[in-house]
Amino acid sequence: MFSRTSRTGPTRSSEALRLVKVTKVYGSAENAVTALDGVSLSLPAGSFTAVMGPSGSGKSSLLQCAAGLVRPDGGLVMVDGERMTGANEAELTKFRRRRIGFVFQQYNLLSTLTVAQNTVLPLKLAGRRIDRARTQEILTQVGLGDRLGHRPDELSGGQLQRVAIARALVTEPSLIFADEPTGALDLRSARDVLRLLQEAVRVHGRTVVMVTHDPVAASYADSVLFLADGRLAGRMTAPTVDAVAERLAHLGDAVGTRDNDMPMEV
Repeated sequence: MFSRTSRTGPTRSSEALRLVKVTKVYGSAENAVTALDGVSLSLPAGSFTAVMGPSGSGKSSLLQCAAGLVRPDGGLVMVDGERMTGANEAELTKFRRRRIGFVFQQYNLLSTLTVAQNTVLPLKLAGRRIDRARTQEILTQVGLGDRLGHRPDELSGGQLQRVAIARALVTEPSLIFADEPTGALDLRSARDVLRLLQEAVRVHGRTVVMVTHDPVAASYADSVLFLADGRLAGRMTAPTVDAVAERLAHLGDAVGTRDNDMPMEV
């Protein structure tokens, strides 16, 4: 579905994402809640990883810290071999715009903009050149080549998520973070979106990290990371629906069985 193209962008590293002893605590004193408890992991470039765990396990905090949306309280986050830094929010925003794309459950599209305008919005915000031919190419690849002038209220849920994926791809990021991208979709639309994410990895060479609660969605990934109580509780390669569901059912048994000080290679 995607054409094989090579675009100039930030220098790529063989390691797309590394977390070293990342911690995140919300609240203080007796009300403190540890969302991430010294998490270390390493994800290679060109991989598709699902992140799973029960409610409150730290999935969303992991994504937000890794994506630079929330600052961790401790530890190190590296993207493409470069430390995610920023003395201020403006510098951190610039880093994200160069290297990271996002796909959210609720699409986060602007209702007053057309499909094409929503797609190129990250480029416009970053002050980058807008290649209209490239934009149309990407939208055609996600099945929206005939919807460029439509507004969000004229599209189905599946089409809205396709716009979100096109928007994530147009900036040529090395990493795409997807937060429950199929949670609001019917089964057919969810399958189509997951296949697009697979192709973003296999054809475009992107790295996708997807938070999901759905074993079916996780089965589209190359591997699954499991979290419980803010700690890594294991991983699974070549996941299947049944194997993921079985691991989730017994996830509590794995907590504390591995050393979070060691990077988890996937």
